[in-house]
Amino acid sequence: MESKQRGRNGFTEVMMALVALIFLAPFYFLFANSVKTFGEILTNAASWPEKFNWSNYSKAWELARFSEAFQNSVIITVVSVILITLFSAMAAYRMVRSNSKFNRILLLLFVAAMVVPFQTIMIPVLKVVNTLGVNNSIWGLLLTNLGLSLPLAVFLFHGFVKSVPLEIEEAATVDGCNPITVFFRIVLPLLKPMMMTIIVLNALAIWNDYLLPSLILQKPELRTIPLATYSFFGQYTKQWDMALPALAIGILPIIAFYLLLQRYIVEGIAAGSVKG
Repeated sequence: MESKQRGRNGFTEVMMALVALIFLAPFYFLFANSVKTFGEILTNAASWPEKFNWSNYSKAWELARFSEAFQNSVIITVVSVILITLFSAMAAYRMVRSNSKFNRILLLLFVAAMVVPFQTIMIPVLKVVNTLGVNNSIWGLLLTNLGLSLPLAVFLFHGFVKSVPLEIEEAATVDGCNPITVFFRIVLPLLKPMMMTIIVLNALAIWNDYLLPSLILQKPELRTIPLATYSFFGQYTKQWDMALPALAIGILPIIAFYLLLQRYIVEGIAAGSVKG
């Protein structure tokens, strides 16, 4: 019986290793071809580089003005994630602690908004952005990210806030804390597992987003990393020897960020499934 179990476990491990190799194959093609010449990429994209042309990275950085794009991406991602996390936590906390009919309806609207694809509301969103006069600006993109990402974040926080004992807040109120102090000093630290999960998920989505920045940001100096990378793809030419290093530069920071905080995703999901 034990030998059969070991055999099953070994087969499962082998299959998981094969699946992992399949998912890691695109990363091999990306990084291997990012240091090849254009001719070598066209000749044999699957081969190991004959010579490592690290100058591709410096050329791609200069041609795409990556210093500006990197700065814009960092500002947009960091500010958007902070706003989404803070406002969704406060909204969910209020809806849980004040369980009125209005708040229950509001939660249903947030849940309904989660199932609406962005493509179906893309034109109305752009009209709203134009009406507010924040088109072609980072502030317009920040507001749009906030509006589109709030429903899921509020929904996740709503289930997690229910696990926070009300007695802790009551004790803090007796000690003289006002509602704002109770939320920021008592409740918000207890929401850390779910908060980190929301931070990672939104950071990945916003950093890699191409569609929304391409619709709102038209000025070259406002381009994000995905927009800067796309500049190497024209109607008749594709600069693969520049585009691939640009793609590698763009994904390395967010991969490092994900690997650093990935354990919080598991903790947040596990905690939410048990406590919610």
